[in-house]
Amino acid sequence: MAAVFAVALVVFMLVNRGSRVHDTVSDADNPAALVGASTDTRIKSFQALVRAHPKDSRGYGLLADAYLQKVRETGDASYYTRAGAVLHTALRLNPRDPAALTGASTLALARHDFRGGLDYAEQARMAAPYVVKPLGDIVDAQVELGRYAEARRTLHLMVDAQPNLASYARVSYWRELHGDLPGAIRAMKLAVSAGGQAAENVAYVQTLLGNLYFTVGRLDDSREAYRTALARFPGYVPASAGLAGVEAAHGRFSIAIRRYRDAVARLPLPQYVVALGETELAAGRRAAARRDLALVGAEEKLLQANGVNTDVDLALFEASHGSPARAVVLARRAWAQAPSVRSADALGWALTRAGRPAEGLRFGHRALALGSRDPMFLFHAGLSASAAGRAGEARAYLARSVALNRRFSPLYAPRAERALAEIAGGRLQVTG
Repeated sequence: MAAVFAVALVVFMLVNRGSRVHDTVSDADNPAALVGASTDTRIKSFQALVRAHPKDSRGYGLLADAYLQKVRETGDASYYTRAGAVLHTALRLNPRDPAALTGASTLALARHDFRGGLDYAEQARMAAPYVVKPLGDIVDAQVELGRYAEARRTLHLMVDAQPNLASYARVSYWRELHGDLPGAIRAMKLAVSAGGQAAENVAYVQTLLGNLYFTVGRLDDSREAYRTALARFPGYVPASAGLAGVEAAHGRFSIAIRRYRDAVARLPLPQYVVALGETELAAGRRAAARRDLALVGAEEKLLQANGVNTDVDLALFEASHGSPARAVVLARRAWAQAPSVRSADALGWALTRAGRPAEGLRFGHRALALGSRDPMFLFHAGLSASAAGRAGEARAYLARSVALNRRFSPLYAPRAERALAEIAGGRLQVTG
């Protein structure tokens, strides 16, 4: 979730004590001047602020928040490194600065260091018990660490204290994890209505609403949500990629591939490259798919170089398109670090693809333990059960994977249908 500039007014007041060394310091001195300002403008203002007050930790926290917002908008993971540097300075100046501790938590979570993120968020909560922002990071960390009972209690505290975009979006994800998709949609609509500090924030939750509509097969509503996100934040890549997914679901592969290529050109993240490659495979363009999927490893390395843990995503990629043996290593490490339903799904699928479906199915059960209706979780569990000789269980999972949206993936939905036909014909196998 987007960072909240909780101490902005205090920092702006500090500027009044010194001379104006740059026009952007003047902007930072006036909160209204930065309302609706671009992230680049905020970055310049806060850079000037820390130059004017290099011994005050709070300006560094604001600058780190702006850097983290820049990652959200551009996908440039180098801003994680910049945020880390200024947060290090802030915490050296004041180890109990709540905003800096919260920023360090948000950065750790963005890098998938969930234990570190939880530790920083709990420190921030102790330093400022009445500030709500750390609760969001605590919820996120607890969810990713598989501490669902604790996350539920923390989420209740957060919603009661501040019902806003950040809390409603987390309620939506909580409901989605537990299979309550209508409830997840209702909560995400509240998040959209609540609005946020940056246009990207609202476009983000609007895109998540589109994703939920897509999951339940409401493709027209999904398309409209993505278009609304683009109207709020023109060029927003996650929404553009969402539209590509809708086109692929309708079998319009050429249009979908063009949209995905544009998304990759503007925001070269692995998830968009994988979506492009899998759509090309579905369209029968195998040579192009091989070329594009080969880029995933390089992009993962760039993320890793900026401190991002990519084990879960890379494990899923390797299991489906690379080395299942390597996928098992990555997924086991991910499970050991953060035993969530996501890492359980990755490990279950990796084990199945590596020829150990009975063990894989046990982790598939863990991935679905909360009641998730995620079609990929169900698809993976279904193929694990099929390969393990559990025909009835496989049939149930695969039927559920296509029940909401028979076009949930241009590559895997048809494979789910074929697997169901194979089970009906008494032919059990893994079709990865």
